[in-house]
Amino acid sequence: MSDQDAARADAARADERERGESARSGPRDMTAATGVPGGPASWRRAVPAAAVGLHQRAWRDARWSSIFRGRTDYATDEAPPAEQVARANLRARRGEPPEVVQGPMMKAPVWTWEVPLYFWFGGMAAGASFVALACDLAGDDRSARVARKVALGALAPSPPLLVMDLGRPERFYRMLRIFKPRSPMSMGSWCLTLFGGLASCAVGADVLGRRRTATALGAGTAVVGGYLGSYTGVLLASTAVPVWARSRLSLGPIFVSTATLTGAAATRLVLVATGMPEGHPTREALGRVESGAMAAELILSELNHHHLGRLASVLEEGVGAHWFSGAKWLARGGLALRLLGPRGGTLPHHVASVAFMGSALCFRFAWVLSGRSSAHDDEAVARMARARATRDEAPLDMDVVHHR
Repeated sequence: MSDQDAARADAARADERERGESARSGPRDMTAATGVPGGPASWRRAVPAAAVGLHQRAWRDARWSSIFRGRTDYATDEAPPAEQVARANLRARRGEPPEVVQGPMMKAPVWTWEVPLYFWFGGMAAGASFVALACDLAGDDRSARVARKVALGALAPSPPLLVMDLGRPERFYRMLRIFKPRSPMSMGSWCLTLFGGLASCAVGADVLGRRRTATALGAGTAVVGGYLGSYTGVLLASTAVPVWARSRLSLGPIFVSTATLTGAAATRLVLVATGMPEGHPTREALGRVESGAMAAELILSELNHHHLGRLASVLEEGVGAHWFSGAKWLARGGLALRLLGPRGGTLPHHVASVAFMGSALCFRFAWVLSGRSSAHDDEAVARMARARATRDEAPLDMDVVHHR
């Protein structure tokens, strides 16, 4: 027997022994020793402020590695042409994913109930700032003052909810240490801070009787509110979660629509509670704004639903689908009550305002929860990386690679 035959026989006997041991011991236990699979384990130092074992400053403990030496054999001096790299990247983008996608492809978002609630309150504050500006332009000073107070009141829960999601208060402060215009999260933190400052100063000017100052500050608040009401949708769309990323053209307008209707509904209810008479032009106008924004949201959601293709399955099944269904039924019920007009009295109109606000809240929860389900769709994630999530792409055209 040759050496090669002997080696093969030894390998075969080793494989047979391993299979026998596996059969006797049963399936391997993959339970994590601490924590949960795929998540961080709890850990703390045995001695407070103790040094890390074998650690040396300035990376001296890692200098033995070839990675930290002046020259390695990992790369050659002759780099491939840029056009060849572009062709390879485009081929990977437009190629078909493997027949069997082995996941998980990505980690699902870990946002809890604080985030959609923060989205809802932030949108309401932004919508109330729009109402305040419109009332100023229409000459209704009293309604403008009330709307500015509603905007500030709706904004008040937003920082605590955001801090609760971050885990520690100082993390919000650290987010303000950087300014990245291309990051929706960074710009959202700054926008929330600026909006709160302007809204507080505007309400303060109202209290002091500085009408012109309050009007100017209210206009600035509404401008910043345009970003506050839409950036949350843009933030979702800028992630790699398939249903969010594919809805990038719709999420911003959808979130602005719900922000407008919640701000208008909250302001209208407060105005009614503070004695605004039935038939007042502002009260009637806010009712029409609510209905129009709600109808716009439903239309945009339906168009986006058809655009998503197979990705819309997370909007039709699962936890997010229940929230979507509830949001649509509340919206339809509110619109039906508004269609009654003066025949139904004033109570149906108030109930419609509450239904619209509940619908907006359900839509916020629906989008967050459906994104979590979409992240677990490994095939959708793989296809998103190849621009084939919802439609078949044209064949790869290498003639246009250079122009790209």
